[in-house]
Amino acid sequence: MRSLAMLKPVKSILQSVALLLLGNGLLNTLLTLRGTDEGFSSAVLGIIMSGYFVGFICGTWVSGRLIRRIGHIRTFGFCASICASVALLHLIFVNPWVWLPLRVVYGLSFITLITVIESWLNSQAASHERGRIFAVYMVVNLGALATAQQLLRLSSTQGFLLFVVIAILISWALLPITLTRRVQPTIPERPKSSLKALLGFAPLAVASAALSGLAMGAFWSMTPVYATQLGFDIGGVGLVMSVAIIGGALLQIPIGRFSDKHDRPRVMTWVVLLAALIAAGMPFAPSHEVLLGLYFIWGGLAFSLYPLAVAQLIDQLHPDEIVSGSADMLVMHGAGCAVAPIAAGSLMTAVGSQGLPIYIACVFTLLGLYAIYRRRHVTALITHTAHFEPMVQSSAGALEMIFDDTQRDLFDDPSFYEEDERERLAGIFKPSNS
Repeated sequence: MRSLAMLKPVKSILQSVALLLLGNGLLNTLLTLRGTDEGFSSAVLGIIMSGYFVGFICGTWVSGRLIRRIGHIRTFGFCASICASVALLHLIFVNPWVWLPLRVVYGLSFITLITVIESWLNSQAASHERGRIFAVYMVVNLGALATAQQLLRLSSTQGFLLFVVIAILISWALLPITLTRRVQPTIPERPKSSLKALLGFAPLAVASAALSGLAMGAFWSMTPVYATQLGFDIGGVGLVMSVAIIGGALLQIPIGRFSDKHDRPRVMTWVVLLAALIAAGMPFAPSHEVLLGLYFIWGGLAFSLYPLAVAQLIDQLHPDEIVSGSADMLVMHGAGCAVAPIAAGSLMTAVGSQGLPIYIACVFTLLGLYAIYRRRHVTALITHTAHFEPMVQSSAGALEMIFDDTQRDLFDDPSFYEEDERERLAGIFKPSNS
């Protein structure tokens, strides 16, 4: 009963986000499959799919301004209408060079929708309940993305039905949030970038955000092509995507909690190297069933990397740096996602379908080697141990929901901040004895 009471203020928001992500998750996979059916090469598909992440990054800069200008509900209605119409425009204009700007516009509008949702969730949840609200939000998020892949079974990718379903779902997402009588929150100014400082004292966290984006962007964009070329039918493609997402949903928490109690950089190193090893083993999977098992484990490891990077960053931040720091991490992750489809698609065009797991294995191996180098040569300045929270790429406002009053009180303890602020921001590290 208490949990239900906790969710009552945000029920309409969670309903809207479930419908929105059902439509978005279906569209992202459908476009890749439809493009493959239309004869688009892997390289061209990679360029098209990168447009979404380019729009996503641009949207992180303009969404706040739009919300402050016309309010949350009007912004949500405005951007949801754009997303629904853009989904249908993909069906009307089946041309790769038309799809590219459509993906940019869609990505920009979608991150604005997510910013509206997460800032509203943050304002409606009591401070001591934000952590639990965020956990429920992530369950809805990942559950909707996994379920969306199964909607591919409704019809052929060559028809119009799936595009219409997407437009309907996104349009329906307007209903719960526009019917709410709750007061719209205010959104703060975007924090000033601190990326230069972050690179000075938390380069491993920043590198992990960027390189995990290089891998996950390839997963979201090119896995449907990879599965199709391996002989999976449309239902099988949805199953591959769902299995990886479910693995990410189920394994993130145990991996993250383990990292809370042990040396987090060491945990990150093992996670990324294991993910690289599993990706490298995918070309040798003897059957589709074995490949699905590998994707489940890989998803659990790969989906953990971005939240591990965020937790590693927060380990080294003062409370007043968290919002700007998390915003910069989001941009770095998005930049990696934007480059990934082009790089992975080009490699797949050159060497075949197995270019995707080879590409992912190489990216994760590079990150693993860098993590080993950092651990052996540099000791990071850890101010406190943050609590891991599962997450996917979203808006910077999501980080606000992670911290409850207890955590904030811990951050206020001056004993955590023994290192002089000016030295820390200058990027001075203590040499490691190892």
